[in-house]
Amino acid sequence: MSEEIEMVLKLIVATQLALEPTLGPVLAPNPAPVAPPGMDAMANTFLGWGKWLLLVAGVVGFFICAGMMIVGRRNRSQTAVDGAAGVPWVLAGLALASLAAGLAGVALS
Repeated sequence: MSEEIEMVLKLIVATQLALEPTLGPVLAPNPAPVAPPGMDAMANTFLGWGKWLLLVAGVVGFFICAGMMIVGRRNRSQTAVDGAAGVPWVLAGLALASLAAGLAGVALS
């Protein structure tokens, strides 16, 4: 039991020293992201391919939703409803993809 109390006291003393007004708060380093040498071009190419694939997937998704709505017009109302319900999901996926870089940047800053 005394080992735990000793550890807590050491943590309290260390915290007080770290936050001492004359020294100011001690902060952990937070460097900006830096690409390893030679990786810039490869990373940009990879991200460009990903954006292109997401764009194609979004267009195909809208085509599938439209096709389901067209086919389900007569006597297959559930198919038309499923196609219409898919449109917001495709839009949400494309919106998330377009915001991905900004969201990742905010999360890491």
